[in-house]
Amino acid sequence: MGFRMGIVGLPNVGKSTLFNALTKTAAAQAANFPFCTIEPNVGEVAVPDPRLEKLAAIAGSKQIIPTRITFVDIAGLVEGASKGEGLGNQFLANIREVDAIAHVLRCFEDGDITHVEGRIDPVADAETIETELMIADLESIERRLQNIARKIKGGDKDAVAQEKLLKQAQAALSDGRPARTVTVADDDRRARDMLQLLTAKPVLFVCNVEEDKAATGNSQSDRVAEMAAKQGAGCVVISARIEEEISQLSPDEAQMFLEELGLHEAGLDRLIRAGYDLLGLQTYFTIGPKEARAWTILKGTLAPQAAGVIHGDFERGFIRAETVGYDDYIAGNGEAGAREAGKFRVEGKSYEVQDGDVLHFLFNA
Repeated sequence: MGFRMGIVGLPNVGKSTLFNALTKTAAAQAANFPFCTIEPNVGEVAVPDPRLEKLAAIAGSKQIIPTRITFVDIAGLVEGASKGEGLGNQFLANIREVDAIAHVLRCFEDGDITHVEGRIDPVADAETIETELMIADLESIERRLQNIARKIKGGDKDAVAQEKLLKQAQAALSDGRPARTVTVADDDRRARDMLQLLTAKPVLFVCNVEEDKAATGNSQSDRVAEMAAKQGAGCVVISARIEEEISQLSPDEAQMFLEELGLHEAGLDRLIRAGYDLLGLQTYFTIGPKEARAWTILKGTLAPQAAGVIHGDFERGFIRAETVGYDDYIAGNGEAGAREAGKFRVEGKSYEVQDGDVLHFLFNA
């Protein structure tokens, strides 16, 4: 399980430049005019995890297979998108298909790059897009309530449950709050997700700053961080131009370049980690002589469901899981050493997989 992150923002904020850098392709045209991205561009990149390479080195694995993240570059939204302005209907439909939204905000001054609103105010930009998504959600909710009205009168349990969730979201939106601020019971989370409300999706604000502010941020990104904290959203500072330059360098050259700028890691690493935290994701590993592989699961996933990520038969026929934590695997220089140190465990169906676990599943075919 990887995840799909939609990159959104007003025109000319650096979305496509960031997308090109992250995916190391020129699939998205970065140009100084609105709507240079008409169709959503999709790119997959490996999730960087230095733990995987260390595990593979110890096990002598012939192949390393990281987990992957999909970025979807969605064309620039503008005020009125909820009414179809600027190809808005198409863009809104694309947003519904992603797991989280990376909202790129322009936090830099550049007279050569025009701003669609004629000013630099990332907080106002965020509010513009949020408002459009909220309007679209309100209209969607109204239509859905009308469509299930007859079923509700007939006592349809599913329709009644859906009405409750729709009205909870409607109340929040009418109060100027996105649907993600509504707390729902664990049993209702899947049903709420099925509603595909735009403002229910987790948001990560990506502050695109000048190159010399990539390590520290600036006053504009500070304002965004404050806004994100109030909303319970994620926030990360990136220079799209730096990421674009890094994408053209070898790993060693990229590391030297980052160090010169006072950065410890690439923006991609920070963005993915922030995305994982936002969605409550974690990684476990399967290690052997043929391959070392990373798998992404939700935090709190039990062993049978974690096995199911590899193959459905693993979950259906689950017997037990043999596991050792990443630190213990490294300390023991492999599985044998971990066994000798008493760190190797056998776990059953109720085991909650932890981040960094090295797992081997036993199952009935």
